[in-house]
Amino acid sequence: MVASRYTVEEQRQAIWVYLEQTSGELERISLELLSKGRQLADRAGWPLAGLICGHQVRPLAQQALAHGADEVWLADHLLLADFAVETFAQATFAALMQGRPSVFLVGGTPNGRDLAGRLAVRLRTGLNADCTNLRLDPRTGILTSEITGFGGGVLALLEMPNHRPQMATVRPGVFAPADADPGRTGRVIELPLDLSPEILRTGRVKRVVGRGVDLTQASVLVCGGRGVAGDFDMLERLARLLGGEVGATRPPADEGHVERERQVGQTGVVCRPKLAFACGISGASHFVVGIQEADTVVAINTDPEAPIFEFSDYCIVGDASRVVPALVRALQERRGTTHD
Repeated sequence: MVASRYTVEEQRQAIWVYLEQTSGELERISLELLSKGRQLADRAGWPLAGLICGHQVRPLAQQALAHGADEVWLADHLLLADFAVETFAQATFAALMQGRPSVFLVGGTPNGRDLAGRLAVRLRTGLNADCTNLRLDPRTGILTSEITGFGGGVLALLEMPNHRPQMATVRPGVFAPADADPGRTGRVIELPLDLSPEILRTGRVKRVVGRGVDLTQASVLVCGGRGVAGDFDMLERLARLLGGEVGATRPPADEGHVERERQVGQTGVVCRPKLAFACGISGASHFVVGIQEADTVVAINTDPEAPIFEFSDYCIVGDASRVVPALVRALQERRGTTHD
């Protein structure tokens, strides 16, 4: 196997987190990774560093320190004002070769995946992609990445003991951000960069921001599966009354009953709502991973032996097509309304 750019002996025992930002704002996944990175670093007795690429991003350094970083590395350059994988990969590669961390974590976003793949090739190291959990052995310094596959039927534990950095991309929503501590301080390190426009092979023609739903931000989630027989209108009524959003398992999304961005689970999004309804959902593990961190789960299913009941706080044995409208009527009557 090809040797990595720097060896285990040359590494610095530190955890680095790539802090993705857009228009001068840290993405939520960056805060989630800082939270998990802080836990791993504390257990190992290692420092935690954040790497920020962009232009005029120094104000973000204090936010990163407040959320757990011990030091922040800044790659600030005009050519980093907008994400282009060529310039971001070169800046990040230069930072990693200078800092030589043992672990480098990246959010599993479209840009993060693009960047991480290129870096793994340049660094001649491995990449554990789309992880749902991370563990670090404080004795050996080896990172264990958990990845589910085959509809949740397989849990893979991946390690790379001989290559550095140990890289992993992590799915958004898997970890919860920690509360900020404005009193935290740390080092801010500015990286000298030599970037040239000639390395750019792509250019931005127009930036369009989608208006799609972000289920990871929903405090209430009303999810439907095969058991609702495509009737997501009733779920939408319940969700509106509760100030929440509608989600779905994969089959209704495949059948076109809901948008793909509303798919919850291993192949969709992972959410942490305060309240989640699982309507007509059997409870296969590849869906459950999407709501397992919910504060309260209410399940509605005609099968009293449905696996979803094992993960639920409240279990209703019944037909969702009758139970959900009854809940809607009860909420309307309580609020003195007859419409939503």
